[in-house]
Amino acid sequence: MWSPGDTEWIDPTAVRDYTGLPLAGESRGSRRTYGRHAAPGFGSALGYTVLGALLPGTAFLASGRRRLGAVVLTVFLLLLAGGVWLATAGRGEAIRLAVDSTALVVAIGGVVLLALAWLVVVVGGYRAVLPRGARGWQHALGVLVVLLLCAGVVAPAAKVVQIASAQRDLVDTVFADEDSATVTAPVDESRPFGDKEEVNILLLGGDGGSDREGVRTDTVIVANVQTDTGATTLFSLPRNLEDLPFPADSPLAAVYPDGFDAGSESESLLNAVYRNGPAAHPDILGPTADPGADFLKLGVGEALGLHIDYYVLVNLDGFSRLVDALGGITVNVNYYVPIGGEPTLGTLPDDYIAPGPDQRMDGPTALAYSRGRFGLTDYQRMDRQRCVLNAIVKAANPVTLLTRFQELAATTQDIVSTDVPQDLLGDVVDVAMKVKDNAIRSVVFDDTVIRPAYPDYGLIRTLVQQALAPATDTGSTASAPAPSSSSAAPAPPAPSTPAGNTAAGSADTVTDACAYDPVQAQAALAAGEPPTR
Repeated sequence: MWSPGDTEWIDPTAVRDYTGLPLAGESRGSRRTYGRHAAPGFGSALGYTVLGALLPGTAFLASGRRRLGAVVLTVFLLLLAGGVWLATAGRGEAIRLAVDSTALVVAIGGVVLLALAWLVVVVGGYRAVLPRGARGWQHALGVLVVLLLCAGVVAPAAKVVQIASAQRDLVDTVFADEDSATVTAPVDESRPFGDKEEVNILLLGGDGGSDREGVRTDTVIVANVQTDTGATTLFSLPRNLEDLPFPADSPLAAVYPDGFDAGSESESLLNAVYRNGPAAHPDILGPTADPGADFLKLGVGEALGLHIDYYVLVNLDGFSRLVDALGGITVNVNYYVPIGGEPTLGTLPDDYIAPGPDQRMDGPTALAYSRGRFGLTDYQRMDRQRCVLNAIVKAANPVTLLTRFQELAATTQDIVSTDVPQDLLGDVVDVAMKVKDNAIRSVVFDDTVIRPAYPDYGLIRTLVQQALAPATDTGSTASAPAPSSSSAAPAPPAPSTPAGNTAAGSADTVTDACAYDPVQAQAALAAGEPPTR
């Protein structure tokens, strides 16, 4: 068997490189070599083939084809450096590309071409280092190794293509650029936010499902984001807020001059506006894909004294599937949270989630934790819903997103809708990168500040401006003053509020309300589980 260093005298017409072409400059009696190097043994050839698959170009260098090897290796190192930059310093640009439908198509094509080129390099490198005279079993083993290496190239490339395709479908489905009665295109498309110092996004949790008629938005939160710093303040409104006002220049002000009224108190609450407003006046706002969201954008914006730019609606009926797609979430529980039950009918819960730290919850349990209110207040439920959102953000780590992305993308398409324009996503990403570097602050309008049945919207607007002033100037916490004597009605005494929750009307970090309180939890456990069915 031939080994490194062996020589043989052959006819020059039989001398060919791995492409099958005669080697230039050979004459009768020349030594059989690969470039300037003696041909490697079969074992070395397999080693160089594997190395050439991991570090493209090295197999060509080992065979003496230095120019080709140097070019391939240089291109690979440049691509690797670009990938490292996108994963570190260029993460913002990577995310911008990930929300650009056209860029995703280009990326898919680029990955396919790169994979094909890599396959050519693997096969070509093997043929370049394969010694002549290899036996049959060596050829078979070599082909098997090459096939395995090719599979190692194709498998991750196919996964990347699947993820990019799922991401493109997600972008095109959720950000479909449908008609909106409340979104205005920027005057200067090169600066979508223009000179705006802030962007306000309405976050809605739609509690729809097979057991409910229509969609009620039991979660209504406005995220105020300062575009220059990313400082974010959440304003939470109670589901039972009444007399929602509308801007004077809106057609809704003409049909609801004294605030939203659907004929009965239970159907005139804030959580019923999304369903009942468009049902009573389906075409009043003109062409729009989601009239309920437009009703709320106008009304909630007027209530807070803010211009609402966009909305995001999450249907909580599909929310459990999102949590399961993430593999579950972890939250702290400070008191017994009911599973099921109907407080208005006196129907007892089926069970309770017991107090305890760092509880791992699957989708149905997390949904029950978000919804439960038997024997509790709406404000406690609002706190828990913010904690669940915070837990979802924590659960969406890079490893989870990569391994479960297709399931997450498919689930998100089913449960999320928004009127954020697709062309604006890159700029939203820029602001989001700033947001993640800031602690998110929260203001809860509960019944220690306002009476939901007789709300003083003037007081609400004042508290909003006071909360935003420090977010813009110093980032410190804003404390709400006690309701003034000019309020429509004095606030009732403060109800018992779980320790660690955000004080009513003040701005504090969201995580404060989600921290584990061992004193309160132990007190709840000592009192025992409340009655069930």
